[in-house]
Amino acid sequence: MPDCVSAILVHVADVEAGLTWYQRAFPRAERQRLPAFDFEYLKIGSIHLEIVQADEKVASGAAGSVVYWQVEDFDRALSHFNAIGAPLYRGPLEIEDDLWMCQVRDPWGNCIGLRGPRGGAQAA
Repeated sequence: MPDCVSAILVHVADVEAGLTWYQRAFPRAERQRLPAFDFEYLKIGSIHLEIVQADEKVASGAAGSVVYWQVEDFDRALSHFNAIGAPLYRGPLEIEDDLWMCQVRDPWGNCIGLRGPRGGAQAA
């Protein structure tokens, strides 16, 4: 049975622009290349963030599952995403254990979830 996330596919209209934007969005991401497949992706820890071409089967935009990224400082993360062109889409909303969550949208309309404590305070 599956027990962890290994890859997240994000569908965009321009793959190179998507790779560049997502590398700015996630500064710790390392750009990786698979020469045998002529494929580049971003690696964040053990997760492959795969920016792929939107097509007639899977378009870009807000229409389904949203991955929520744990952040150390919710307000700082939200400001960072807003500054690189990801406007607030839903929230912010206070949830359990003094945590906050929201969704922002990338330039292609895909949702990115953010979840964490405000001001860097550690959740109990």
